[in-house]
Amino acid sequence: MKAAVIVYPGSNCDRDLAVAFRAAGAEVSMVWHKETELPAGLDIVGVPGGFSYGDYLRCGAIAARSPVTRAVVDFAGAGGHVLGICNGFQVLTETGLLPGALMRNAGLKFVCRNVPLRVATADSPFTAGYAPDQQISLPVAHHDGNYIADPETLRHLQDQDRIAFAYLDNPNGSVADIAGVLSENRRVLGMMPHPERAVDAAHGGTDGAAVFRALAGLGVPA
Repeated sequence: MKAAVIVYPGSNCDRDLAVAFRAAGAEVSMVWHKETELPAGLDIVGVPGGFSYGDYLRCGAIAARSPVTRAVVDFAGAGGHVLGICNGFQVLTETGLLPGALMRNAGLKFVCRNVPLRVATADSPFTAGYAPDQQISLPVAHHDGNYIADPETLRHLQDQDRIAFAYLDNPNGSVADIAGVLSENRRVLGMMPHPERAVDAAHGGTDGAAVFRALAGLGVPA
């Protein structure tokens, strides 16, 4: 598997994401936000958490218009896999690669703790390493993680089995307890919890490792 991790000014989970990809056997390239092209032969692009461009204007809004993000959109449009985590999820909704929006937490406070989740679908390249309805625990760390979508969009997500993860103890007010959603072709995932922070037992848990193990087969001939 060949992976690229995007680095924006203000990204602070980019190296964590690279470590998680490498632990799953990936060859990883770090790509600066001013680049206009992605490395050749990629299987997946990771858009990391953090505070891209200082969260000015709106979380993810400026990053969504950076030169490298245009290349990420083209990559996804050509069928490439993209994983956006926390701020990366915000960026992907701002580009239109994923529906809905991430708003200020309902409690108006930054939330930073482990949260219990339900794997809402195992039918994706990202969640295939879990059992359907499996309960896991991953950390969250966000101020604007309140996922919203209009009723029609929510119905489409539910009918098409595109809700990847759901909160069991909703920390931010997200509609339908949504913690992560998939694109229509199931090759783009955005999620607020941080699986890359849960791949090493020394850090308190390994429930996120299955995401990267599931992706490890990308680019490997069947």
